[in-house]
Amino acid sequence: MTVVALYVETGGVYFGLPGVDPWDAGRDARLYAGPWPVVAHPPCNRWSRMAQFRHRRDGNDDGCFEAALAAVRQWGGVLEHPAYSLAWQRFGLARPSAYGWAKLLTDDGWTTEVDQRLYGFEMRKPTWLYYVGPDPPRMRWGKGAPSLKAVRESYGGGARQAKRSATPVEFRDALLEMARAA
Repeated sequence: MTVVALYVETGGVYFGLPGVDPWDAGRDARLYAGPWPVVAHPPCNRWSRMAQFRHRRDGNDDGCFEAALAAVRQWGGVLEHPAYSLAWQRFGLARPSAYGWAKLLTDDGWTTEVDQRLYGFEMRKPTWLYYVGPDPPRMRWGKGAPSLKAVRESYGGGARQAKRSATPVEFRDALLEMARAA
């Protein structure tokens, strides 16, 4: 089955995979009209806790998160965003659980928190997931062991920013599996 990966890095971990149709900045992911399930990585720089330090935590992402959420709700799949993203509150999503899945009675989606460190990222990276599909899968819950060296090396812009934004292959595979099951 084909899975569409929305808002992904050009040439990144979703490119060159059989059965994966990646949509990078050159393809406006807000225009995705189905019919395949999605893995959505909408831009987080205006929604995340770190954005408050840059005075840019306003959710003004040109409708990317809203479009990603609509795609997951319509076609199934999973959306990921940094833990404590303002988007969760703005769009009325269930507050994620750190050790299982949470759900609102008024929403078909499930939410959870995972640490990408448990999926091969080099430092802790708490991430919230929103999943629409049959019973959600068991995830690796908890906190990964910290790596102070990785934290020290990750702050700053340019290549360091790209490093912080990267999706580990193990995490990508877990998200693709979720979308295929949707």
